[in-house]
Amino acid sequence: MIRNALLVAVLILSGCGESSESSALKDSVEDLQAKAMQDQTAWHLLESLTTEVGPRMGGSEGDAKSIAWAREHMQELGFDRVWLEFVDFPRWVRNSEKAMLTGVQAQVLDVTALGGSPGTGGAVQGEVVHFENLEALEAATPETVEGKIAFISERMSRSQDGTGYGITARQRSRGPFVAARKGALALLSHIRSVGTDYDGVPHTGMISSSEPGDPLPSAALSHPSADLLAGLFGAGEPVSVELDLDCGFDGRAVSQNVIGEFDGSGDNGEFVVVGGHLDSWDLGTGAIDDGTGVAITMAAAKLVADQVPRPRRGTRVVLFANEELGVYGGKAYAAAHAGELDSHIIGAESDLGSGKIYQFRSRVSEESAPLIAELEDLLSPLNIPLNTQALASGGADLG
Repeated sequence: MIRNALLVAVLILSGCGESSESSALKDSVEDLQAKAMQDQTAWHLLESLTTEVGPRMGGSEGDAKSIAWAREHMQELGFDRVWLEFVDFPRWVRNSEKAMLTGVQAQVLDVTALGGSPGTGGAVQGEVVHFENLEALEAATPETVEGKIAFISERMSRSQDGTGYGITARQRSRGPFVAARKGALALLSHIRSVGTDYDGVPHTGMISSSEPGDPLPSAALSHPSADLLAGLFGAGEPVSVELDLDCGFDGRAVSQNVIGEFDGSGDNGEFVVVGGHLDSWDLGTGAIDDGTGVAITMAAAKLVADQVPRPRRGTRVVLFANEELGVYGGKAYAAAHAGELDSHIIGAESDLGSGKIYQFRSRVSEESAPLIAELEDLLSPLNIPLNTQALASGGADLG
């Protein structure tokens, strides 16, 4: 799976801006395809990052360890330059979390605090009021929510392009604020975990940083726990939950964007920028989100740089800091490099998993459209068509 995604990154890098008057580019790309299908660099990088570093939430010890890991491995891959750029942000910490049904139904629920959530200040107990989706919560009267724990049970639908995630994630990002505006300022917002699996592991994620007002203490349930809770409402009896979240913002922290660059064969100072975010949530090793993006883009840049001659333009790989808790690395990079944006010819971010690539989209200037058509031709042997119905959005950090 990683190989197919790697091929796309390689093609974007090698094909960008080269002359189409000769067959040299096509030959070069075909050679890269053959090499990439056999190359194990991305896999070895991912294996190393997830086993030797592991979880790396922004501002944590694991985060600092991952920065040292990234610099060392970029240097080992032979990047011409490797440097770090500091990123400052509010520090959010997760200490402990616990939830359980109370009364005759008493049993423990699988729960995890959402990123950015305030703590409960000790155990809080309340009757649960059930909403099928965020719209139902928005339509509720304050009297319905007041004094209760809001629970949204909407399930994420599986979709190839991730639209199901975008729709359901609103309950996580906006739900705590919507419930608070109903007058439940001292209450909790309980939402179903955003994901399509069915194990006992709840998914964390960040609440909105732009929604007006103050959020409620917020947590996500695993799918089995959410189904248990939703099923109890069918019995017609009141449902109560006790929740204790020890989490919240605690001062500020510093991390770093890790940047590596391979020179091009030309001398115009232009380059292609690719990358992913180096941080992960604290509940896992971040293999998919976004260890694969880190590995894919580093390995792709190395394959392109090994060409003789190299492409005219250089390749810059940016491993962004603390995307999960507010896209702070992407914002810091944009501010630090605002004066050289014209040197960034095209960008590609890898932060949507490592499965087989099924299409690609673009968003370029009109005069660059022929290059995208050329890229479409180069990708055709891999059965990766151009989606002409939607523009590329880049991703969180590139955005």
